[in-house]
Amino acid sequence: MGKVVAVCVSETRGVQKENKGEGVFDKDWGLRGDAHAGHWHRQVSLLSAEEIAAFNEKGAGVQPGAFGENLVVEGIDFRRLPVGTQLGCGDVLLEITQIGKECHSHCAIYHKMGDCIMPREGVFARVIQGGKIAVGDEMAVQPRTTPFPFQAAVITLSDRCAAGGREDKSGPAVAERLERAGFAVVEQLLLADEREPLERNLIRLCDQRQLDLILTTGGTGFAPRDITPEATRAVADRDAPGIVEAIRAASLRITPRAMLSRAVSVIRGKTLIINLPGSPKACMESMDVFLDQMPHVLALLRGTPQDCGR
Repeated sequence: MGKVVAVCVSETRGVQKENKGEGVFDKDWGLRGDAHAGHWHRQVSLLSAEEIAAFNEKGAGVQPGAFGENLVVEGIDFRRLPVGTQLGCGDVLLEITQIGKECHSHCAIYHKMGDCIMPREGVFARVIQGGKIAVGDEMAVQPRTTPFPFQAAVITLSDRCAAGGREDKSGPAVAERLERAGFAVVEQLLLADEREPLERNLIRLCDQRQLDLILTTGGTGFAPRDITPEATRAVADRDAPGIVEAIRAASLRITPRAMLSRAVSVIRGKTLIINLPGSPKACMESMDVFLDQMPHVLALLRGTPQDCGR
């Protein structure tokens, strides 16, 4: 159980927010009048009052809203709550969608202190049910009434598609297939064949959004710019080679060129990452091999007990 100590708003992005004492939270939008509200996954930002107090002990001298957070709450360590956790506060129901954030440009606090707690301690949520929140209101973790769906992202690696010279057909086809299988596809990215952006986005999707599954398409061959396997291995905590071994074995029955695939499958945290080929047809054939096993595999990664002897 926690208690709200500040409700902060700013009409402009990139500036510190002001504690208004109360606010109206609109369903699937965010805090009314705040610049960060909208139809996206980071509608509301939250920060622990204890983290702000600890930072101020180092001489920061910041007030609620200084980090761009909407809600400051004492008594809840948000950083320890997984994505998908629901928080109730009066009539308002929030669902955590992201832990931490990338810091694209250092703020005034960072330049003063050489540090900022929001990128690692702040969390973000979307509004499931709207209502009013005021200072002094109690907030608590709520048991989910429906299962949290498996969440996925699809990343296409292609220089030509990223430059607009060719339509990306593989990424949308993979995303549609996942959605038909019951996944919530929360991000679709189209990147050039560059290692650093792929690694950065894989880390972000695994660590901050805590997705269950990431499928990449393209960049798994012998060409000099085919860097997908290298980038994927670079972010891995553990290997999961059996998945791509099964894909290659099945694909060899279709074409001998399957032996040229350098695709890998790995685990980072609780996220499974699988490299797929570049063509839509080959992507579908690959997904035929493993997709029906994903509920069992991803439940294991989430820590849900499973009968592995079946």
